[in-house]
Amino acid sequence: MDRPWNKHIPSGNPMEIDIPEISLTDLFYQSVGLYPDKTAITFMDQTYTYFELGQLVKRCARILADDGVKKGDRVAIMLPNCPQYPISFFGTLLNGAIVVQINPMYKANELIHVLKDSGARHIIVLDKLYPTVEAILTETRVEKTISVSMENGRCELTKRLMKIIEADFTVPIEPDEDVAVLQYTGGTTGRSKGAMLSHRNIVANTLQSAATSQINTQKAKERVLAVSPLFHVYGMTSAMNLTFYNGGNLIIVPRFEVAEIVDIINKLKPTIFPAVPTMYIALLQYYQSHPFDLRSLKTCTSGSSPLPLNVLSRFNEVSGSMIAEGYGLSEASPVTHRNPVKGLQKPGSIGIPIPNTDAAIIDSITGEPSLLVDTPGELVIKGPQVMKGYWGMPEETLQAIQNGWLYTGDIAKMDEDGFFYIVGRKKEMIIAGGFNIYPIEIEEVFYSHPKVLEAAVFGVPDQYRGETVHAAVVIKPNEWITEKELNEYCRKQLAAFKIPEVITFQSELPKTAVGKILKRKLQEKYKAAYPVMNENANK
Repeated sequence: MDRPWNKHIPSGNPMEIDIPEISLTDLFYQSVGLYPDKTAITFMDQTYTYFELGQLVKRCARILADDGVKKGDRVAIMLPNCPQYPISFFGTLLNGAIVVQINPMYKANELIHVLKDSGARHIIVLDKLYPTVEAILTETRVEKTISVSMENGRCELTKRLMKIIEADFTVPIEPDEDVAVLQYTGGTTGRSKGAMLSHRNIVANTLQSAATSQINTQKAKERVLAVSPLFHVYGMTSAMNLTFYNGGNLIIVPRFEVAEIVDIINKLKPTIFPAVPTMYIALLQYYQSHPFDLRSLKTCTSGSSPLPLNVLSRFNEVSGSMIAEGYGLSEASPVTHRNPVKGLQKPGSIGIPIPNTDAAIIDSITGEPSLLVDTPGELVIKGPQVMKGYWGMPEETLQAIQNGWLYTGDIAKMDEDGFFYIVGRKKEMIIAGGFNIYPIEIEEVFYSHPKVLEAAVFGVPDQYRGETVHAAVVIKPNEWITEKELNEYCRKQLAAFKIPEVITFQSELPKTAVGKILKRKLQEKYKAAYPVMNENANK
């Protein structure tokens, strides 16, 4: 392909790669064979070699088979980050079944939807979360549960794993046809949908991701700090699958507690850190009062949501590494773009398409994919990592994938070098008095203020303009600022129609388990503050 970004692919990184016709478990067992004695997992005071992990995966597959799991069945996994997660994940796949990713923070109604929609008949669940599952079992098709405990001595799964002696068996997989994972979208704009990711989709994205960083990665020598949730597509690929493919050591951490993460960095010296913006913000905040050594990190990536420019530059400064911003979505397994690890990088951009990936912007006039420079439009993607479709939702699939292009729902633009920039979310765009306003632009201004820790901008009803701009802001500890001062700060950098009508201060912002700010919750909360518009809308 003759694309403007091709000239910026670092020397030593391929433009195109071969995607072998193998399953995700085949890819995993390649590493088991190559690095049997290397440490695959570090979790608290436990370690597992690749050989040990490979054996546990086979035993888990046998347990599931004994419980009646067959090829194509859906097995729900509702676990935080722990060794039993990859054991259950690959054990399910080795059995020919489909992993249904379940967020452990789901409430009853969210859990019912995913279990009913997927038709899962088996669930592997943390023992502390079992009461939530038990309460809704009669409303689902779940027939069998397997409990997991952080305390291995009383873990049902661990006990059963230890009783299995012979576990070798093979279930034929068609990589391009067979679904490996049902990755449910966040559901922030409506009903949560199950993206069907095939074995080929995930194998492709693992190899594509490896190709973008191979000049900065040594096989079997990297230590990867896995605190991003593995049940989320970003953690699944960029932490777990990529680490295992490279024969690295996956340092698994159940949750992000900043002091604990700092302690792990000091003791275990991770070299790679796939994280989300809120993690970088928290680490910088901690660093300000308790400086610590970040120089072991040589590759950091940021995903899930836009990374504020001042956070990126400050973290790069104190760590000596470079955060390589990227972009992805559940429907693409997830990675599609990334800033090059070496060579030209453009802070604030999502970088360039990764190998075997094409990208374009939908032209607002023709409605067709184009490569016009500095022209905002919906970002569309083509590549082997793009999902098969949405589980049981053919109409939604046809809307999402058209002529081979995946319509992302994100508004982006491309510069003359082929670097892409996310301007906003199609459904988050605010239309005020006929002007299109993209929240991310206003949020960047807030994040540039030295007293602001976090910010979220969203639209609320307005009788005159249709919509107007509302901002929710968290101020850094021991700092003080007024709404008027922040409003004046915005006026110096933004056109008048983009200035927030109201700025509210909060102690914290609602977030998903991955750290993404839940704007929809904020929007619903503050809509009540605009009664005139609400009353008119009900007439």
